[in-house]
Amino acid sequence: MDAFQKEGLRVFGPSKLAAQLEASKVFAKQIMRNADVPTAEFRVFDHPEPARAFIETREYPVVVKADGLAAGKGVIVCSTREEALSAIDRIMVRDEFGQAAGRRIVIEKRLEGQELSVLALVGGRAIVPLQPTQDHKAVFDGDTGPNTGGMGAYCPAPLGTPELLQKVEEQILVPTVHAMKRSRKPFRGVLYAGLMITNQGPRVLEFNGRFGDPETQPLMVRLRTDLLDLLEAVVEDRLGEFPENGIEWDPRPAVCVVMASQGYPGSYPKGRVITGLAEAATLPDVKVFHAGTKVENEFVVTDGGRVLSVTALGETLADAQRRAYEAVARIQFQGMHYRRDIGSKAIPATGG
Repeated sequence: MDAFQKEGLRVFGPSKLAAQLEASKVFAKQIMRNADVPTAEFRVFDHPEPARAFIETREYPVVVKADGLAAGKGVIVCSTREEALSAIDRIMVRDEFGQAAGRRIVIEKRLEGQELSVLALVGGRAIVPLQPTQDHKAVFDGDTGPNTGGMGAYCPAPLGTPELLQKVEEQILVPTVHAMKRSRKPFRGVLYAGLMITNQGPRVLEFNGRFGDPETQPLMVRLRTDLLDLLEAVVEDRLGEFPENGIEWDPRPAVCVVMASQGYPGSYPKGRVITGLAEAATLPDVKVFHAGTKVENEFVVTDGGRVLSVTALGETLADAQRRAYEAVARIQFQGMHYRRDIGSKAIPATGG
């Protein structure tokens, strides 16, 4: 971003200073504390010994986070004291997420509730929230297993009611953007708030300074307004010209299912041939986004942990879910795995 601007080029995204909101968990927590943005109680540590001592005095479950970027995996949700002590060891002693990322950690109280992602375009004096989405971080059905970069998402998330979104804007987005401006690190681009919706209201789990994966896939298949028009409005500080009703959405919901490599989020093989992509593409209102793939000897093969994001629109959420899994069923590669419950918690038991 900074290099592009120095050359006089038009670029969408935050400056290096503003991107610390995502790049440093500690920085983000301090901004939230200064701006009275609701988030979990926390402490910052730069050495494992005091961190361990702190854990020994806690009566509640905690989350241990590496300060720096760790491909979406540097957050360890702990149920027991032993898990928390092991997390400190993994991040700070064994450097599992890299030396730089684990130099400092944040230990915070574990929040209970449902997660919600709210992405907002920020430019000039304007903040325009996009439609609410829900990500599925845990690798296995029923939100079990280790955290991943995201195993699927759906949009709009019914949890994000108009009343709740108004609270998110007033209590989280506006104060954060103002705090960044006050600290001479004005934010421009996409501000992604990863939230936990608790009994006390929304709480920020993390911020990202970019479009999130896999939330963006269902957002994009529903967005009817030209994305380039929106991005240019941000770059040129004209975002205020797009009132919220000025962004046009497909009224149909969308569901995205991530197809992952064997072993993900741990180590995984590469180079496994993927079949059925053409068959999946023939289904109406289905889009297969490629993530960890490459072409080798005229075959599409796996080349990452999260391989494909299969996304479908439907008249109802249940319909979109059915269509997405219909497309998933046509695609094959050795060792593939995916969650079978993306969107289920928002679908009434009757299947409506």
